[in-house]
Amino acid sequence: MSHEKIQNHINGMLTHLGFTEADVAVSYDEKMNTIWFSLTSPHTRLLSLRDGEGLGALNHLAAKFVEQIMREEKDRPRVVIDANNFEKKKIDNLKTIAHMMAERARYFKSSVDLDPMPANERRVIHEFLSEAPNVYTESAGDGPKRHIVIRYKEETKI
Repeated sequence: MSHEKIQNHINGMLTHLGFTEADVAVSYDEKMNTIWFSLTSPHTRLLSLRDGEGLGALNHLAAKFVEQIMREEKDRPRVVIDANNFEKKKIDNLKTIAHMMAERARYFKSSVDLDPMPANERRVIHEFLSEAPNVYTESAGDGPKRHIVIRYKEETKI
């Protein structure tokens, strides 16, 4: 499945929703297998109101579309629609928190529990810390209380 089909559909969806005046920059992050649609327009501010609920809903629709058209594919790309860098700032903030908490876990040689967060935010932290030395992550809890635990692990000497 080419990324062009996904890009064409998402661009069509954005046009249908009235984002015709928005500048749309499309990029692909190979490491995270993510297609980014960065919207820039004065009207996209509405998507970031109420802590980005509109943007979250738009991203949910885009993810469902990719899931639908790529059912058979195992390694389907993740699609992120960003408005005025709202999602990028949120992801950067999550990475900063993950880094600080991983340092805390290493320093105290213990586990650190993060606050509950949605699955897409947990995924960012799991991916960010996947190759971090001396720590590993796991999700714990159920439903709205699901959160990440960053655990310290001793370095094994050979």
